[in-house]
Amino acid sequence: MDLSTLCLVHGILDERGVRRAAAAAGRPASSASAALRRVEAVLSVPLVRRDGQALVPTLEAEARLPRFAEIARAAMALAALGGRAKAPAVSLDALTRFTAAVRAGSINAAARELGLGQPQLTRQLTHLEKAVGCKLLDRSATGIGCTPAGLEALALAERIAAAWESLFAASAERFRRSAATWRLGTVIPFGHESEIAAMLARLAVGWRAARPRQPLFLSSTTADELVAGLKNRRFDLILLDTDRYPAEFEGRLIARSRLALAGPRSLGGEDRQDLAALIRAHPVAVPSPRSGLRQMTDRFLEAALSPAERARLTLVEVDSIPVIINLVLRHGHLSVLPEQSVANVAPPLALLPLDAAYQQSLSLVWPRDALSRQAAETMAALLEKR
Repeated sequence: MDLSTLCLVHGILDERGVRRAAAAAGRPASSASAALRRVEAVLSVPLVRRDGQALVPTLEAEARLPRFAEIARAAMALAALGGRAKAPAVSLDALTRFTAAVRAGSINAAARELGLGQPQLTRQLTHLEKAVGCKLLDRSATGIGCTPAGLEALALAERIAAAWESLFAASAERFRRSAATWRLGTVIPFGHESEIAAMLARLAVGWRAARPRQPLFLSSTTADELVAGLKNRRFDLILLDTDRYPAEFEGRLIARSRLALAGPRSLGGEDRQDLAALIRAHPVAVPSPRSGLRQMTDRFLEAALSPAERARLTLVEVDSIPVIINLVLRHGHLSVLPEQSVANVAPPLALLPLDAAYQQSLSLVWPRDALSRQAAETMAALLEKR
């Protein structure tokens, strides 16, 4: 890890954007993205998340931002010693070896302490002085000492080392806490009375009994976010509301729920069999395109309506099932919802079951490795239990 990379990542977090940070540092955006990936990999912590087109620091990153800022300030002060305007491309290892050499008072002694050859350490210290842009060490037959700039560089190197150690220690502690935890990403339940919520509650209780030393963490989001989270290992397994998932993963169908066209109770007085006419006459509330339910809704609408009819359709896109249910109950909207999950909504909805081809599938999906497969078998048994 080097100072220019850490400063670039600090800029990304501070500027809330890769391109802005890259432009400010005079670096290509690709270099900034690569720097972010390297630091995230070393710290084992996701530092940013996407919010639309913007990058937002994660809570983990916000907690670490003061340490990144401390490193950036010290790096710029180090650059200023040599009259440079940018953080030097100096590795943290080089600063550690510089500190060890100064403390030992001899390159030979420091080389033995570090397990390096004396010529190798000498070359590294020379490279450090060149990168900073000024002489840091006075060499003599009796050993080495610091120049005035070297004394300042020593203090800065120790500040940088302390901030990095704090950053790394925080990540190590987070890893220690989370290493035994299994993280399941799930689709968002429709409400506390829904079948998905009941399944997840059974899972939480059953998992604690089956694996008391391995905590289970549940997090809900959309299908696209779940797949992305499984790919970057934010989740260990995911529960998708679709039976389609990338071929790089393994999966198991857990349940199917028949879909229904849901509407207000006033639909009881209309011709409930002409679904196309009902859809044309009412606004339709739909969930996010990133959800499996929306994908199935789109399939139904394409089959029920002509392209011209779909063009005239009033679609209200809401990324919240409780809001969609409220639109149906109180504002005359229609929606395609899992029949079983909304059967107990009060006051009750009018539910017009769709053809058996339209169902919500729940699939448990995991990476192709033996450990994940073993955890998936335990989870599947608990999810399917009634």
